[in-house]
Amino acid sequence: MINKIPWALVVLVAAFFVPAAGSRYYTFLANDVVIWALFATSLNLLVGYTGLVSFGHAAYFGIGAYATGILMKKMGVSFLLAFPAAGVLAGLFALLFGFFCVRLTRIYFAMLTLAFAQIVWAICFKWNEVTGGEQGMPEIPYPDFGWLERVAAWLPFVGGYRTSEYFYFLTLLLVAGCLWLLRRVVGSPFGRMLTTIRENPERAEFIGVNVRRYELAAFVVAGAFAGLAGGLFGIFNRGVFPDFAYWTKSSEVLIMTLLGGMATFIGPALGALALIWLNQQIVSYTQYWPLILGTILIVLLFVFPGGIAGAVESAVRRLRRRRQVA
Repeated sequence: MINKIPWALVVLVAAFFVPAAGSRYYTFLANDVVIWALFATSLNLLVGYTGLVSFGHAAYFGIGAYATGILMKKMGVSFLLAFPAAGVLAGLFALLFGFFCVRLTRIYFAMLTLAFAQIVWAICFKWNEVTGGEQGMPEIPYPDFGWLERVAAWLPFVGGYRTSEYFYFLTLLLVAGCLWLLRRVVGSPFGRMLTTIRENPERAEFIGVNVRRYELAAFVVAGAFAGLAGGLFGIFNRGVFPDFAYWTKSSEVLIMTLLGGMATFIGPALGALALIWLNQQIVSYTQYWPLILGTILIVLLFVFPGGIAGAVESAVRRLRRRRQVA
């Protein structure tokens, strides 16, 4: 019975009611979670499905954010063109960097991804004429929702929202579409081949699989979707800054993936929700939030080695066994 419920659709519909049921703060928080969920899921394609641990995934997040920011603020390009351009540009850079990265394995691969990410951050930090340098690019405009206001004059339940809330609805739809595409990717023969490579790359190569080509393809797809997440994040923050491409962003999204469960598709989204919620709650109570948050994360990772999603799956399996025995 539980398996027949379309949980993804239920969550999407419930998320649409956050602005109506919650405060402006919860809408802001939900928008943050949704964007980070896409970012973490894109990383999971590398870490969870291909077995490639990247320490530099923030590079493509930052490239996507700057691409959208430059196109919309400096060149006056509409969001309809700037958003896909963020994914395309991030994917092209992922193709360039990945060409070198997939030639290495394990910690050497991870360190090379970090090195490329630091190069991207340094360019964003120093190229004042284009990126704004250390000050970044503030005041990234929202997409034009004027047409929606005109529609709202004719249809009930559509009007009365602020621009930030319209952007939240738009983010929900775009991220839902991206997650649906990523789900199709991991469920395709290509995705199953990535899992085979993760389990035993030597055996995959022995049976004739071009491992490097598959790893590079996964690298490009993951980079492109990280760029799309970055494009949304720049508008959501109303500014793009070099920190978006810094290594701390890479570590943050890696923690989300591990916390949620990198062996599952839904795990990174759960990790994004848990980490952002914990962070907000602890910050409101104490200035020593890094110490408290770090301790909680250590406990969670030891208690739930498969992540939150893994723990839920184990609980469901135990429940089914008990019902069968009864």
